[in-house]
Amino acid sequence: MDGGIFALLYPIEWVVAWIMTGSHTLFTALGLPEGPGVAWVLSIVALVIVIRIVLIPLFFKQIRASRGMQMMQPEMQAIQKKYKGKTDPASREAMTRETMELYKKHGTNPFASCLPILLQSPIFFALFRVLNNLKSISEGNHDAIGPINQQVAADIESSTLFGAQLSDVFMSTDSLTSRIVVIALIVAMSATTFFTQRQLTMKNMPKAALEGPMASTQKMMLYLLPLVFAISGVNFPVGVLIYWTVTNIWSMGQQFYTIKRMPAPGSEAERLLNEKRARKAAAKGLVIDAPETAEVTELPRGQRVQPQRKNRRKKG
Repeated sequence: MDGGIFALLYPIEWVVAWIMTGSHTLFTALGLPEGPGVAWVLSIVALVIVIRIVLIPLFFKQIRASRGMQMMQPEMQAIQKKYKGKTDPASREAMTRETMELYKKHGTNPFASCLPILLQSPIFFALFRVLNNLKSISEGNHDAIGPINQQVAADIESSTLFGAQLSDVFMSTDSLTSRIVVIALIVAMSATTFFTQRQLTMKNMPKAALEGPMASTQKMMLYLLPLVFAISGVNFPVGVLIYWTVTNIWSMGQQFYTIKRMPAPGSEAERLLNEKRARKAAAKGLVIDAPETAEVTELPRGQRVQPQRKNRRKKG
């Protein structure tokens, strides 16, 4: 086991190894062949599912934090405009204090929305280390990682996806087939990263949050992150690329469900949800007030639906 910072990853590597071998045991019990094969590829998919289920509470915290950041943008811009050009210590201190009060008011902070990604990073690097050491473990030149001993490491390393071994890296493999599979996975990883970020920013942000410096930064990250993954992907084993692509697909599905059911106020997703509810209500002969009143009144069959204000109805 290496020293330094890699020693801190070893407990996570151990957990990753046990989840993978446990998933492999389950898949073989369901009828998949033992030894090298598709069961080890599916064990990486199972690793994603287990990790993302564990992180579901943090995902909802991330959604709430992101929503709070979006809703506070008009107030944040007002504070920035108020202190624009003022560089004296008193003004800077007042601006910082008002900004912190704004974060407290909306129950968010700039780092909360990044928490799930930050927590996944050690898992990502632990999986990278496990896959990267498979050859050394199988040859007896590296200690076993949990249940991944010499024989198990040889089985995992020999497992393939469309002809590419899970431990193959674009920069070190001589196999053309492996390189084609790696490129396809890099494209898939970058594309799913882009569409995951675009889904969150374009459909679940109010109009005010789509303007200003923070919006410009988010738009830049929308294109920068996929580019970073595309460039760095040539250094990742096939198994890591599978993990990251499946993670992105899970995130897209999770976000789609959340945005559809609980859109941010003032966003395009909320407008579409309100229109859908209005159509359903009209089909049932109901009247739905504006979202803030959220009252439903049933009308006699055949009577024309008329818009009414809540206060006017009460006076009647």
